[in-house]
Amino acid sequence: MNEVTQVVPVSDAIFMTENIWIMISAMLVFIMGLGFACVEAGLVRAKCSANVAFKNIAVPAIGITMYALLGFGLMYPGTFNGILGFAGLGIGDWANPDSFTAAYNGHFTLFADWLFQAMFAATAATIVSGAVAERVKLHSFLIFTVIYVAFVYPIVGSWTWGGGWLSTLGAHGFHDLAGSTLVHSVGGWAALAGVMILGPRIGKYVGGKVHAIPAHNIPLATIGVFMLWFGWWGFNAGSALSGDPKATSWILVTTNLAAVAGIITATLTSWIVSKKPDATMALNGCLAGLVAITAGADVVTPLSSWIIGAIAGVLVVGAVFMFDRLHLDDPVGALSVHLVNGVWGTIAVGIFDMTGDYTLGTQAVGVLAYAVPCFAAASLIFYVIKKTIGLRVTERQELRGLDQSEHGQEAYSGFQIFSNM
Repeated sequence: MNEVTQVVPVSDAIFMTENIWIMISAMLVFIMGLGFACVEAGLVRAKCSANVAFKNIAVPAIGITMYALLGFGLMYPGTFNGILGFAGLGIGDWANPDSFTAAYNGHFTLFADWLFQAMFAATAATIVSGAVAERVKLHSFLIFTVIYVAFVYPIVGSWTWGGGWLSTLGAHGFHDLAGSTLVHSVGGWAALAGVMILGPRIGKYVGGKVHAIPAHNIPLATIGVFMLWFGWWGFNAGSALSGDPKATSWILVTTNLAAVAGIITATLTSWIVSKKPDATMALNGCLAGLVAITAGADVVTPLSSWIIGAIAGVLVVGAVFMFDRLHLDDPVGALSVHLVNGVWGTIAVGIFDMTGDYTLGTQAVGVLAYAVPCFAAASLIFYVIKKTIGLRVTERQELRGLDQSEHGQEAYSGFQIFSNM
């Protein structure tokens, strides 16, 4: 999602059309917040679903605010040393008439651009929410979100989308169309740090065995996946940063082929392994395919996109079992979907790129370039929070459920939640 660096004059009609497309894409990415809320609320236990819903309304509020204050200037600093730069507070030069005309970048206004980018910033932090669900203190999570979205996400984002050092690596730079790494893995590495420092939920791993803690509302999670799938059309196709008919339609085709492939292979894999088709695996297979195609939707063929999604569907099922064996408790499968398949999708660009511009080596360097600082920064933030104000709720609060202990309310008022699990 690199910014358009060369101003290309366009007619008023084309300018208006492309500006509308970017604004519609921003709205589609925004609605993904509802998708995340439904998926996470459905996959956790009933006694924690109101807490998850609260986090999913708080995260975009924090993310958009911080992106307006600091993030945009850090992520798109203009001329800088390729590692760290700052264009200033706020949303650029709002008083400049060019901010509202084709003179800004030839395709859409500065404010349409900011709106689209801000939705991505909010998405990255939402990924962390589900992975640490059911045992993290609400205020501690919100503080983490403020710091991570204000500083970590935009700084590392500037290395590629802001014209930094990764955008010029090798012959054609590191390629990540809409954020397999820059959004999903950036959120995924933070989620991994949070899961490791928090520890598993009470009763999840006992006597060396994995004890399943079932989702409480599969239909709600299914609604969420469909909302995310719908929003992904704007997430990926909007990242063409124009309304070009060929580019946008191509991206939509590859995006949707990867999604359906992920559903098919995740279903088959879970059916073979568990002897029955697991609905949650099918749902996460869809998301895994979408995450995986996000990096290269513009540079792979339709057949390649199906293959990328198919591999993602197998990977997501295997990753769920792998993380359980490592006793890394992730209630919603965020690590398997966003981290594992964010990495896979980024590497896949170097394997399936039809243009011949992007190499496997450059893509691998990009993966590592985000893995190390993101995991380290998130670990530091979580560790400092743990040692100061505390990161995890008490055992009594966890057994009671975060809806009651953190909010004093129930997601399903009038129903007694009997399970201590």
